[in-house]
Amino acid sequence: MKSMNTKLASLLFALGAISPAAHAVNDLPGGPAVRQLNLHPAVTRIAEEQAWLHWFMLITCVVIFVAVFSVMFYSIWKHRKSVGHKPANFHESVTVEIIWTVIPFLIVIGMALPATKVLVASKDTTNADLTIKATGSQWKWGYDYLKGEGEGVSFLATLDSTHRELSNEGAHGVMPDNYLLKVDNPLVVPVDKKIRIITTANDVIHSWGVPAFGVKQDAIPGFVRDTWFRAQKTGDFYGQCYELCGKEHAYMPIHVKVVSAAEYTAWVDGQKKAMAAKQDDPAKVWTLADITQRGEKVYAANCAACHQANGKGAGPIMPLDGSALVLDADKSKQINVLLNGRNAMPAWKQLSDTEIAAVISYTKNHWSNSTGQLVQPSEVLAQRGK
Repeated sequence: MKSMNTKLASLLFALGAISPAAHAVNDLPGGPAVRQLNLHPAVTRIAEEQAWLHWFMLITCVVIFVAVFSVMFYSIWKHRKSVGHKPANFHESVTVEIIWTVIPFLIVIGMALPATKVLVASKDTTNADLTIKATGSQWKWGYDYLKGEGEGVSFLATLDSTHRELSNEGAHGVMPDNYLLKVDNPLVVPVDKKIRIITTANDVIHSWGVPAFGVKQDAIPGFVRDTWFRAQKTGDFYGQCYELCGKEHAYMPIHVKVVSAAEYTAWVDGQKKAMAAKQDDPAKVWTLADITQRGEKVYAANCAACHQANGKGAGPIMPLDGSALVLDADKSKQINVLLNGRNAMPAWKQLSDTEIAAVISYTKNHWSNSTGQLVQPSEVLAQRGK
């Protein structure tokens, strides 16, 4: 029998039904661990207290469970009818009534006090060193640094395109430890600083959270919520959108990079220089060659994950190669889709006028598409204001 099982396993390996290397991942520092049973290792004081509360509540409940059921089963066994015991005949006992009212009350108070302390502390967002707005969109996060060092920095964080391709291909073979958690632009914050996160959303309800920080806050369209954290160590920490927000919900990770104060200052300087370089004049008139070259980069960073690099789309995702919308001489139709979204296509208003003009011009003149049409940033700006 053992020999037969060995032969069967070898056959399955040979056929590829079972692969010893498939999905062989390791613990991800700052993220999930293999066969994880406990909470994430805490890197903030709030997360540490949440972990303490978790064990305190668990142990308290287990002790109560064991004590109550031990007395109950002992009483049932010791006073069973088969050994001659007869039921007592009484109606009430004031002493018992007081005992079983006072003891649970004290237990509830003992559990509520530390829980309330942690809850109140987790909601105290005053005196923050840095305030960042996290805006959820289908299916990416936008970050705006509102106060503190880095004020004015703004960017989008989307799932790394290589991870989306792995998912589209069925997630075969050896997967990276940070599978579906890697983003193109992580949120960067300094260590040992109080970071206030303001959450909102552009379309549906999302939820921003990082387990290692002990934070989770819904992002609701039309509302502003907030939370905070103070990371006590540097490193990379991961979370995801924790509210079911549509078909791409699994592709909306959160990556927070905690760095030293000096590294953060250097990062801010780099971001501001990059943003200054990207600030295009919407009145600039582009040539077709220049704007399609720019559009190729915009497409790779924002569109290729869904529409694919070959423009063929996938499933409900509309192909762009040979698309009637893309080939249409009325350029305003495609501009409207990028600005306002349509069906499964989310709005991309957060892209600049030049970026939208560039990516439309690229799609109209790439793959088998060769319309020769050119969209200028001024055309996008005019339609954005409507």
